Parts: sequence; structure tokens; C-alpha cells
Amino acid sequence: MAKYNKDDIIQRAREIALMIADTEEVDFFKRAEAQIHDNERVKTIISSIKGLQKQAVNFQHYGKTEALKKTEDKIASLEQQLDEIPVVQEFKQSQIEVNDLLQLIATTISNTVTDEVVASTGGDVLRGETGAAIKNGDSCHTHNH
Repeated sequence: MAKYNKDDIIQRAREIALMIADTEEVDFFKRAEAQIHDNERVKTIISSIKGLQKQAVNFQHYGKTEALKKTEDKIASLEQQLDEIPVVQEFKQSQIEVNDLLQLIATTISNTVTDEVVASTGGDVLRGETGAAIKNGDSCHTHNH
């Protein structure tokens, strides 16, 4: 008989989410994000990019390909300027670190569930085969010659 239901697991997931929110990675992200919003140069460039993006949509709608190309080039140039600002680099790095942490957690959960299923069925964890697959010869690793 199962010991847990979905609600139990969701509650535990919320507890883990609160733990994640209190990590160095998330703290760094929050600080970097706040600095982005306080930086006038960043705000000016982002505002310019948004304005140019609206123009680009209009140029595209009306088939003005030359004007669209020039606008897209200006946007690319502004995005490059933005990427060269240290606070933007820190913000992007903080996003990568938080995403890496979340990916690690998801992979750990997935691998642990798989290993637990394999082990609890009397399977071979190293080969990733359940007991039923081994018993019935359904192994992906068996080759009939």
C-alpha cells in the first residue's frame, strides 16, 4: 500500500521550494535583479530596445524590409551594449546558477525515483532494469544472435 499521495508530495515540494528560495544562488539572483532595476544605463537601453521592437513589428507588417533590417541591426547593437554591462553579466550568470540548481534537483528526483522502482522490483539498478524485465528477458541490453 502506498504511503504517500499527491497532496503529501506537493506539500513537501513547497517546503523544498522555500529551501531553494533561501540559497546563495537565489540570493545572488535577487541582488543582481535589484541592481538591474536601479541601473539607469540599463533602463535606457532596454527602453530603446522596446521602442525599436515596436517599430520592427510595424515595418514587418507593412513589408518595409530595408527599414526592418536597419532596425534589427540597431536592436542587435543595443543588446550587445547591454550584455557588456557588468551588472547584466552578473544577472545572466545568476539566472544560469539558479537554473542549474533547479535542473540538478529535477534530475536527482527523477534518477532517485527510477532507481527506487528498479530496486523495489528486484531489478538491476546499474543496468536500469526492473525485476519484471529481467525475469521476462525483456532487457534492452540483451542481444539475440
